[in-house]
Amino acid sequence: MSSPAPKFAVLRSWKTAPYLVGAGLAMMGDNIEHVITYLVLWNTFHSPVLVGFQLISHWLPFLLLSVYAGGLAQRFDCRRIIQLAQIIFMFVSLCWGILFLTGTLQLWEACVLLVLHGLAGCLWGPAEQMMLYDFAGREQLPSAVRLNATFRSLGILFGPVVGSALLLLLGPIGGIFTNIVFYLPLTLFLTRTAFTGHTRDHGFSTGRVSLWQSFQVLGTVRRNHVIMGMLVLAALASVSIGAVLQTAMPAFGAVLTPVGADGELVYGALLFALGIGGVLGGFFLEASGWIRPTVATAVVSSITFGAFALLFAFTGSLVVALVALVLTGFSQITATSTGQAIVQLEAPPAERGRVLGAYSMFGPGMQTFSGVTIGALGTLMGIPATVMLGGAVLVLGSAVTALYMRRGPRRAAL
Repeated sequence: MSSPAPKFAVLRSWKTAPYLVGAGLAMMGDNIEHVITYLVLWNTFHSPVLVGFQLISHWLPFLLLSVYAGGLAQRFDCRRIIQLAQIIFMFVSLCWGILFLTGTLQLWEACVLLVLHGLAGCLWGPAEQMMLYDFAGREQLPSAVRLNATFRSLGILFGPVVGSALLLLLGPIGGIFTNIVFYLPLTLFLTRTAFTGHTRDHGFSTGRVSLWQSFQVLGTVRRNHVIMGMLVLAALASVSIGAVLQTAMPAFGAVLTPVGADGELVYGALLFALGIGGVLGGFFLEASGWIRPTVATAVVSSITFGAFALLFAFTGSLVVALVALVLTGFSQITATSTGQAIVQLEAPPAERGRVLGAYSMFGPGMQTFSGVTIGALGTLMGIPATVMLGGAVLVLGSAVTALYMRRGPRRAAL
């Protein structure tokens, strides 16, 4: 049995660390854009339908095109694919800024830009994971995936803070133009690194990349119950909890705010607790080395993810809710990073890009349906009951998935 990789090895490497920092900054830019544009769009159109479209346009490309994006990552230089995604992000921010400046923003233009933003995120995902494998190799891959998820969580956590500060200091026009800067470090770093996402495997795939050929990978891996199990766990988490928890947070803020307390402060504290749980969880997992990236870890962390979300929705205590959210964030990053690492290690090298695309489709892509979950069930049952149901579904679904994986064929244990 090989010795474990040194802790934080990928973060200490100048080959990898700039990528992790750049990815975190780009994710911060992604969230800054949401803060600024969503506010302007609401003030301009006052359209609840557009609010729903914002969620759908962000996640639907992941659902429909992630496997195809994985095929592109398998076929072409992943550096250029990620750079293209970052250029699209920058182009979208530039267009927002011009439309804000000239006061000519129309509804159809907003919809086009929202879709482009979602497409850029979809294009980025599989290529990023292939770059991580190329940077770190098989032994250090779990660490690279975990730290990348942690830096992305940092971007998600502080993006709204920085976006709000830019709104206050520069206004929406200056803020959205400034946002372009956050995508530059990653874009520039990729012009200098020699890694392509393919230097450790069999090189670039040959042949055409069609949408149908990309989806054929599901037939290739369906006999590997571990890969299919990780896909199911990702889908369960996305549909049952995923974006539902953040979307429902205003309702919980109203319920959990003590008499005489500031409701907005409580709402912000709840969001921060969920975000900081993911960040601290990622660093703790890397520093301690106590939790190994195994199938059992993926299952248990998915179960605790659902259980702590259920506890949060059930409790009427603000203190218990904050602790539950920190543990929910911890469990979420453990489940996500472990699942991504296992899928990479289990995937056939010649199909790694498409398999990673499938993971993005089952994971982020399934968050497309979170709006249905919170909208339909929330109307029928109420928001807290909907989140409790989602947590219970994730707990039970994860247990059933564990049984499915135990009964099926798989490759060597991790």
